[in-house]
Amino acid sequence: MARVLRSPVDALSCALLPSFCNLCGSPLPQLSFAPICNACWSEFPIQSGPACARCGDTLDAPAHAAGLEDADLCRRCRMVPPAFVRAVAFGLYQGRMKAAIHALKYDGLHPAARTLGKMLALSIAQLADEAPAEMLVVPIPLHRSKHAERGFNQARALAEYALESLRRSHPEWRLTLAGSTLMRLRATATQAGLTMRQRRLNVRGAFSVSDRTLVDSKHILVIDDIYTTGSTARAAAEVLMRAGAASVWVATLARARRVSDIGYAAQLNTEDSETDGGFSSIATTELQQERNYSSQDQPSF
Repeated sequence: MARVLRSPVDALSCALLPSFCNLCGSPLPQLSFAPICNACWSEFPIQSGPACARCGDTLDAPAHAAGLEDADLCRRCRMVPPAFVRAVAFGLYQGRMKAAIHALKYDGLHPAARTLGKMLALSIAQLADEAPAEMLVVPIPLHRSKHAERGFNQARALAEYALESLRRSHPEWRLTLAGSTLMRLRATATQAGLTMRQRRLNVRGAFSVSDRTLVDSKHILVIDDIYTTGSTARAAAEVLMRAGAASVWVATLARARRVSDIGYAAQLNTEDSETDGGFSSIATTELQQERNYSSQDQPSF
């Protein structure tokens, strides 16, 4: 086992004011701005393996074998292309990553935003070779009632720290935070546990652009903490494109892992039959869709 070297100040502080990791409960061997041990930080699950070139979701293995066009896209992006160009994420919404995001959002562990923001910066950096050289960075907003309850917007906090890191790693990239560009018009229900259809309905008409002149002909980078089915990202991108944005890109800290394709195609077929009055739906399809993402991966947004 590696020995952790501590300064006299660390040793004295830990003896007089012992603190413990917020995620695993182990004693912290040294002073830490965020009470999360190095072992937990190292256990954050990184996203890897074949992924959709558009949304970053798990890529369907049979696509290449079937000789389909756009085989580098997932089934949903082939059938219903999103308004954004590409979405990227740092890691998977499970394990230590999930625990840290929950601690930030619900337990007031604000100091964790700095390190999580650096991880988000690595996510954004995946776009450096293809995204425009100048972009407006737009965090997904909270409704004012949710903001008052939580006291801060985690997407904005993560974006601020990510941009701080990117100014050092990519000084030539002109990324400007535009935190008030997107507004949430109504308080939406929590997205946790909802099916894909329910999530789409939940965020339909939820967003608006505060000033169309701010986004007209601009390239936009939308920031959020978690990407699950993409309903929030798609809704935000559509609103921004309708307001005149030149392009929309998406970066998140984490994304949920799809664990089953059962019923996925059937559920996607309903997307083409959407009307202002609602969606065509089949009860069995919704039950199957609920299983497409593991229960531990269901975030709030």
